[in-house]
Amino acid sequence: MAATAGSRTQKIGSVFSRTRNLVRIGLLRKPLWLDVYAAFPPLREPVYRVPRPRYGSGDPIAAVLYREDTVRAKFYKVYGSGPKPFDLTQLNFKSTCQRFVEKYNELKEEGKIEEEKLFEETGKALLASGILLQRRGVDRGAAPGDAASQPQLQDKRKDGQEQPPELAGTQKDSPCPS
Repeated sequence: MAATAGSRTQKIGSVFSRTRNLVRIGLLRKPLWLDVYAAFPPLREPVYRVPRPRYGSGDPIAAVLYREDTVRAKFYKVYGSGPKPFDLTQLNFKSTCQRFVEKYNELKEEGKIEEEKLFEETGKALLASGILLQRRGVDRGAAPGDAASQPQLQDKRKDGQEQPPELAGTQKDSPCPS
């Protein structure tokens, strides 16, 4: 097996031995430092050694979870991230999720609402304060069974232009305008 620049042989031998072997087989021109290194070798040849794991160290970085992370995860699962991106140019910007978490913690501290209903009640409280929350996959203007909430498909004419949905069924057969 020829040792080329793309192979992962950096763990076998030292830089000197690998370079010397590449020069010997003709894959590399002789670098200036090779003769100096051969004349004055280091006391201990620098070779790669696999670092041994320290005793008792499983995962060096523990997961950092806060109590509000479960509320955030549920918020993003139910409501998504919203229609607009966050505006981080403003210093006092609070996302809808942050407002939700703050209201959730406020209602939780009051202790008047049961733990199971707290998420829904927080959504209702934000709605009462003027913050609209839209559940994922639900259209704002129509009821779930309403015909207006169904996506409207547009037919393509033969010339590649789209027709508006109200004219899609009328001009299918006649490409000429009347």
